[in-house]
This record gives sequence, C-alpha cells and structure tokens, in this order.
Amino acid sequence: MESQNDLGIYIDRDRATVVCLDSRGKDGGVVGCFSVSVEEDEQANMQTLAGLIAQGCAERDWRFSDVSVALDCTMFMQHSVDSEFRDPRQIAATVKFDTEEALATDVSSVALAFEIASSDESGSKLTVFTAQRTILSDVLSALQQYDLDPVTIEPDVNCLTRFIHKKEDSVESPQQTLFALLSRHSGYLIILPVSADEGSRKGPTVRTFLVGATEDRAKMLAREVLVTTALVQDAEPLRVLRSFDAAGVVEPPQLGAKLGMDADVLDLCRLGGVEPQSMADCNDSVGFAAAYGAALTHSEKGHKVDFRNDFSPFQGKRLRLQKSLKFAAVSVTVLLIAVGLYFQTQLFKINTGRNGLRSKFARDYADVTLERLRSDVSIKKAVRNLEALRRRVEAEKKGLVTDQKSIPANLTLVLAAFNTCAAETDLKIGALTITNENVTVAGDTSSRQSRQKLFDAVRRGGLEIVQENYTPAGGRESFLIIVEPKT
Repeated sequence: MESQNDLGIYIDRDRATVVCLDSRGKDGGVVGCFSVSVEEDEQANMQTLAGLIAQGCAERDWRFSDVSVALDCTMFMQHSVDSEFRDPRQIAATVKFDTEEALATDVSSVALAFEIASSDESGSKLTVFTAQRTILSDVLSALQQYDLDPVTIEPDVNCLTRFIHKKEDSVESPQQTLFALLSRHSGYLIILPVSADEGSRKGPTVRTFLVGATEDRAKMLAREVLVTTALVQDAEPLRVLRSFDAAGVVEPPQLGAKLGMDADVLDLCRLGGVEPQSMADCNDSVGFAAAYGAALTHSEKGHKVDFRNDFSPFQGKRLRLQKSLKFAAVSVTVLLIAVGLYFQTQLFKINTGRNGLRSKFARDYADVTLERLRSDVSIKKAVRNLEALRRRVEAEKKGLVTDQKSIPANLTLVLAAFNTCAAETDLKIGALTITNENVTVAGDTSSRQSRQKLFDAVRRGGLEIVQENYTPAGGRESFLIIVEPKT
C-alpha cells in the first residue's frame, strides 16, 4: 500500500532542509526533519545536494507518496504586475505578456508563477515570481536522478505563508498581523489577507529581501517593516508584529517600541508541533517552516504558485495512472480470453456429445424420421405417391392393371375411365394416340360440365392429366388431353 506521507524540501544554493509529514492527520504531524549542507565542499553542485537529501531519507527509512519543493528567494525574483482580468485562467493566459510589458524585457528564458494580491472590478494586482529556467532545470534533474520528482516547485515565501496560515492561532484575531522572519541571509514579511469587500478579493501581501552578513539586522528589519506597512492599503493599520530571527539578534520588545506596534516572538517549532529536541538534525528553523509549508501544498485546492506549471508540468501521477491503466487493461484482456477459451472448450465438449448422438440416431431411426424424406421429396409429393400406390393396388385387385409401362395397360386404363362416364357426358373420341409413357386423347363432350366429369373420371381411374386444352365449339366442349399412369 502506498505511504500517506508527504515530503517537503526547502532548497538553497548550498543547503537544504527536509520535512516529512503524515498527511493522514487533520493538520499533518511531523514524522521527522533534517538539514544538509555542501557549503564546505567547493566541488559540490545541486546533484551533490540532492544526493545528500536522498541519503538522509533512506537512513531514516521514510516512505512518502509526493514530493514538493520550496525554492529559496535568492533563486527567484518578485515583481508587481497589473492585469485587466480577475479570473485565474484568463490571468494565466496573459500573465507573460503583462509581465514582459511591465519589466520591458524578454521573459522567454524564465519560468513564471503568480499570486493574485488583490482584485476588483477594474482588474487584478499580481505578485509575479520569475526564476531562470536553467536554475529550475538543475534542481529538477538533480532530484529526479534520485527518484525525488517534485509535484510542485514554489517560492519559499509562498510556502512560509501557507505554513503560518495553517498553524498560527492569531490568524483569527480581529487585528491584522505582520509576520517577519529572518533567516541567515534572507528576510520575509507576510501579511495574511482579511475579509474583503463584496465584489473584491484580496490575497496575502509578501515581500522578500536579502540580509547582509555584517548588516544590523534589527535596523534593517525596522526599515523593511515601515516600507511594507506603507504599501498596505487597508483602512485598519497594522498593530501587531510577530517576528523570528534565526541569529537571535532582534529583540521583539525593543523593535515593537521603535515601530509603535505590539511585538512578540514567532515560535516556529511550536507552530510546527515539534519539540526542540526533535530539531536536533535541523539547524534552519526558517527552512523547516518553508519545507513544512511545501509539504502542505497537497492539502490546498485550486490555483498554486508553481513554477512547474510553466517550466515542466508534473507528469508523475499521470504517467503512473497511465501505466496502471495499461496493466489493468492487459490483465482484463487476458482474463477475458481465458474465460472465453474455458467456455468455448465446455461448449465444444457438449457439441461433440450432441453430434455423436445425432449421428447415432440418424442411422438407427432413419426409417421413422422425416430427415430422409425431406432431403428427397416434399411432403405433398409423398402424399401423392401414396395415393397413386393405393389406386394401383385397387386397380390390380380389379384386374385393370398389368404392366403400367406397356401400351395395352395404358389403353386399358383410358378406356376403363371413359366407360364409367361416356353415356352421361355424350363422349365422342376424335383421335387417340397411345405410347408406352402416355396417351393423347382428342374429342368433345355435350357441355362444359360433362367435360369436367370426364376429367374427374380419368383421374379416378389411375391416370394423371399432364396437359389439357379445351374450347367450346358448335354447342359442345372440345378438348385435347395428355394422360399418363400415376406413379
């Protein structure tokens, strides 16, 4: 049975953080997490980093169904683009043209992903992310080499937004909150959306920026927070700040006093539902949150901010489904052939016995069945033959028939028939021709009824009229008939 775990991977240029979630739970419990790095290896590349990721998963014996990637903000760029459409499908069809127009540069060498920041009747404001196709190709090919084919490749700030939205309790607070996260070299500012007016839609506000190694992190964060709050066009000003600093330099109370906001610490471990000791193998809390948010991507429906939709659409599940359907089709075909052969064999055995019985009965009961009769003569002809035989027997008993094939016998039959009705019909014979096979008679009778009585007498006398012609002439009925003995 396929595992129900989901794997989220946060990838930087020289390090990665991996989180495995049990997706069977309501919010997805953490199975485990770890971080790997190739900073000290000058010859290392993305394939080396992917190898360490695969090795870490194998050592922990993780079984998972889907892989998702959160791409570090140093590997993509963020832009603000206007669109005249509100429907995500229409925006997706035109976002390249809008981005190319806004940036005044060719976007054919980059992959695009977008998020709808806000929309109203006039159109939408988009947050567009662009990443070089060569970078995505390196990441994708390196992971696929170790059978880690990601379903999605998303910006890390988008994954962090999902993580906070799913896990942060204060999201339900009536006051809008600004979340600030500082990693070792990057900063993230996230404002989750509040309920929008009817007819409009608002998405999260996100910003990313780089953090220098020697820069004053507190001053820089204060400056970026002020810039971000100035960009937010909400009627209600931001009053709450929740921050996390990987270096532990920023003090939330001091920062809040400086900005005039209620400042508090954002505990990423508590949000992720893990104990600090469980993070022993994971030395990047922001990377943990980004990887966690990437693994949660399968719990969301609808539009996703995914570079793979533009760069290399994911085909893994489709290929597996096609392979499964092909195997199922072959199996069903083989099964149907086997069933057909089985029933054909049984039918052949039954027909063999039936044909044997038919042959036996045909030989034993040929004389009492109609099979031979139907093959030789028709039923009507058989009845006529029996009737002729009966008349012949009666004629022989009376001494009227000796040899049907002789001329005297034919003449005897004809004269016997004429004598039975000659007086009644006033029969007159004009010509009489006799052969071994038939007798031709030409004559006339007193009337049509008399001619009919003569014909009936001939048929009763054991003769068959094979040809007849008759016409009225001079008040009498002339006729010409050819008769032969009935067989």
